[in-house]
Amino acid sequence: MGIVAGLDSSSAFTRIVVCDTDTGAVLRQGYAPHPVDPKATDVDPQAWLLSLGEAAGDGLLEGVQAIGVAAQQHALVALDRQGAPVRPAMTGADKRAQVAAADLVDAFGGRQAWAEAVGSVPQAAQPVAKLRWLARTEPEAAQQVAMVMQPHDWLVWQLLGRPVRRTTDRGAASGTGYWSAATGMYRPDLVELALGHQAALPEVLGPSDAAGMTPEGLLISAGTGETMAAALGLGVGPGDVVVSLGASGSVMAVHHEALADPSGMITSFADATGMHMPVVYTSNAVRALRGTADMLGTDLKGLSELALKSTPGSCGLVLLPYLEGERTPRLPHAAGTLAGLRRESMKPEHLARASFEGMLCSLADALDVLRGRGVEVRRVFLLGQAAELPAVQAAAPALLGGQVVVPQPADYTALGAARQAAWALGVAHGTLTPQTPPAWQGAAAQVFEPGEELAAGQAVRQQYVTTREQIHPGAFGAES
Repeated sequence: MGIVAGLDSSSAFTRIVVCDTDTGAVLRQGYAPHPVDPKATDVDPQAWLLSLGEAAGDGLLEGVQAIGVAAQQHALVALDRQGAPVRPAMTGADKRAQVAAADLVDAFGGRQAWAEAVGSVPQAAQPVAKLRWLARTEPEAAQQVAMVMQPHDWLVWQLLGRPVRRTTDRGAASGTGYWSAATGMYRPDLVELALGHQAALPEVLGPSDAAGMTPEGLLISAGTGETMAAALGLGVGPGDVVVSLGASGSVMAVHHEALADPSGMITSFADATGMHMPVVYTSNAVRALRGTADMLGTDLKGLSELALKSTPGSCGLVLLPYLEGERTPRLPHAAGTLAGLRRESMKPEHLARASFEGMLCSLADALDVLRGRGVEVRRVFLLGQAAELPAVQAAAPALLGGQVVVPQPADYTALGAARQAAWALGVAHGTLTPQTPPAWQGAAAQVFEPGEELAAGQAVRQQYVTTREQIHPGAFGAES
């Protein structure tokens, strides 16, 4: 029996799972918080290493033959010629580069030019926008930048003893804003456009490649971003869509080709298996539920219980949940709308249900963006704590239009990193092919079918779409 480890270095903690290479069964686990404020936008990368060391304590990695590293995406680690950070790392949640992102869109000829070049339109989170912010705001630091990495690249480099060769993978590279999933190539001209000069970029490895071996003979796989690792850990493939319910939302598919989208609603990532991963984001998801719960003086569990006392359609109430503007459709300055108020609909249970229906209809809009580009949708995986709420599970199949899978809570990011490590190890030993990852058991899950509620769900969707078009006409048909 072989043993591998998967490492998940998020913005707040490091989690490690040690797994059997053949089955994926978790043998032991380690955890440590990061010794920094998880909401900080500037972080010393050494904090990630300190957390890793603590999580791996007490002999956790004894007998491990290979390690896969997954980490928070979009953070920028800018290094000088000696490999030292020129400033603290800028985390993925950092929004300071919003103006810089808009500047880059204009400087390169607009949204369509960016979508065609790299599969995405610059957003504040992306490293390309952070480089622009650095050049404009901290020019002395920017001038010292000789190489650019992301957290998983940097951690792999550290584990290997900082070799001359620096690596990344397709998944993490596709989120930078200067690597194209469609062509598999960097765009150094976009780095120069952002930073003002060239910088060294890590070599992009294939999904089953090894980044190297430690002096102790431990294989380190290519690693990847947390989203790609979670998809690999879940075991999703073509026909599967993953809907993540956080404060904001995302709808992510596995697809056979990269999708360029001039509107910017689709971000074209690469996954961790050699396929592509188009993602559509919404600015609002669970924040609409929490806001409604606050209005009604309850919590999410209480909101769910209230919603189940209402009926599909919420007695005519429709909530457009655009509380923080919206990305899909592109309405950055919109506010939320509550429509259909009548005396009989002004009850807590109807407002509660309208908040769930509004959130799910907004995510269904995002799902339709992918369907409209030929993405197959057979199953929808729901992730996040809100996926456990009975009101979500009751309404989601009919509103999303198909089978809904709610996986048992687990650290799928760390599991995906471990599965990648097992893949690279198997390829190195000649027991696996570079085309097919190890066949680990899929996630334990509850499955919900739309059944008789499908027609009612279609009527609720139509009610939502009609209201959206009345308030924001042409939102999905025109660039604004």
